[in-house]
Amino acid sequence: MLKRIKVSPSILAADLTNIETEIKKLADAGADLIHLDVMDGHYVPNLTFGMPVIRSIAQLTDIPLDTHLMVMNPADYLDDLADIGVEYISYHPETVIHNHRFIYAIREKGIRAGWAINPGVSESILDPVISDLDFVLLMSVNPGFSGQKFIPSVYEKIRHVRSMTSSNNGFEIEVDGGVNNENAPELARCGADILVAGAYILGADDYSQRIRSLRDVE
Repeated sequence: MLKRIKVSPSILAADLTNIETEIKKLADAGADLIHLDVMDGHYVPNLTFGMPVIRSIAQLTDIPLDTHLMVMNPADYLDDLADIGVEYISYHPETVIHNHRFIYAIREKGIRAGWAINPGVSESILDPVISDLDFVLLMSVNPGFSGQKFIPSVYEKIRHVRSMTSSNNGFEIEVDGGVNNENAPELARCGADILVAGAYILGADDYSQRIRSLRDVE
């Protein structure tokens, strides 16, 4: 039986000099979400795009925007992202002192709130807040750089988080890092709902075929 996975292509792997064409190609290819990797040069060494680029992307598409904040002060971004109209915000819990307060602030804006969990962090960190979150982003590489090798320990993390949220049918598990057609079936079997892929999709000639290879898995 096929499980329909949501596919969230990471726009960071796109040709940002031709972003309108790239967004249209992803829409035509059936992308479910557009993944936005926001890096501030502090939480991770790299620096990516900010609000002007995200606002431009939002004006180009109705595809929901899935924003991963790899930043030291995620609360500084919330009002602008809410004004732009993003649908998902994930952030790293170690960057916030009062996590419940920030989760509630995100949800009060009508945005799905998620924690991003790095490979070296146990999923048990979710225990105090999981009933307040809408999703979790499980990193299967260390954040900040593209093209890293997939870390297979994420499979067991997915299984555990799925068991923790079995009574919450709306809770989603998202996986980001080294995702491709080879590991997508097992990620889905373990309980993943959303797969993020960058170069695997945007480095190919046929975006549609690559998205289908991740989305429709047994």
